[in-house]
Amino acid sequence: MTDEMQFMQEADLIEIIENQLEDGNPIKVKETLIRLMMTGTLREDAVAMMACAMSIEIFDVMKNDGEFNLKRYSEHLDQLPDIGFMEGE
Repeated sequence: MTDEMQFMQEADLIEIIENQLEDGNPIKVKETLIRLMMTGTLREDAVAMMACAMSIEIFDVMKNDGEFNLKRYSEHLDQLPDIGFMEGE
């Protein structure tokens, strides 16, 4: 995968999160943004973290040919910023 393709995918995930924030749906996304920012996380970093949580859910849907699981997505949001995928950045 080229760097350009990777960037496009990350941008798409961030756009999904921004749309969720704008729509207020699911509310857990806005709550997570507020929680992360209250701990000193910059908004841009918080949105990137939430995009990573979204990517986990999308990957699982594709891998298992399943449906989006809001409960599981919410659980990943609850684990931020301590979820392991952010290590090494």
